[in-house]
Amino acid sequence: MQTLNSPGLRTGALARRTGYSAQQIRNLERDGVLPPADRTDAGYRGYREVHLRSVLAYRELAAGIGPVAAKDLLRAVHTRPVGEVLARLDAAHAGLDRERTEVGRARAAVTAIKEEPIDDVRPGDAMSVSELATALGLRASTLRHWDSEGLVVPDRVPPGGTRRYAPNQVRDARIVQQLRLTGYRIETLRAVLPELTGTGKAEVTAALAARGLSIENRSRALLAAAATLSSLLTDRDDRQRL
Repeated sequence: MQTLNSPGLRTGALARRTGYSAQQIRNLERDGVLPPADRTDAGYRGYREVHLRSVLAYRELAAGIGPVAAKDLLRAVHTRPVGEVLARLDAAHAGLDRERTEVGRARAAVTAIKEEPIDDVRPGDAMSVSELATALGLRASTLRHWDSEGLVVPDRVPPGGTRRYAPNQVRDARIVQQLRLTGYRIETLRAVLPELTGTGKAEVTAALAARGLSIENRSRALLAAAATLSSLLTDRDDRQRL
């Protein structure tokens, strides 16, 4: 039975078993995701089960927390105290939990804001940039940026003059604020915002549902990586006791 320390995998074999290319395997070793490979007298790399599990853990972690953070965590698994590694894993899970909570809040906020009546609008109900920025707790420059990006475009009084936000534009600004808090990028919002009028709430709800599914998939990937990371840490403990 092959153990974590049994030799025998060449670069090509490790690549085939993990779905990566040989060059990607060499790059992961270079980046510290894998422990240094064994070398034959002729200079060929030899990988062990510990390398295989490291690659598999990286693949799951990359899906869960992104490739940069995944590399950093795998380097820690091989070199840092176990307590530090566990703390980083806890932080990753906590980050996903925060995102999930924010998406839930955004769903509730978008629903509530969208259903607010904006009929019987009076000219005096409009707000200036500074008034709206204060009401939302934003900088006026943020609202101007949203205007320049075509997200929330206020009226101009007179045309070409001072920005004035009508109630429907105030509502859209509040929705943009909630979606930005959940991590939606400007280019995504630019595509979603035109759907916010009429029956467009379904489009925003679908976008938030997609974000929720993405978080669920990343959480599953992080969970899948945990078992492999545990085996790597256990092997480290065993080797250090020898």
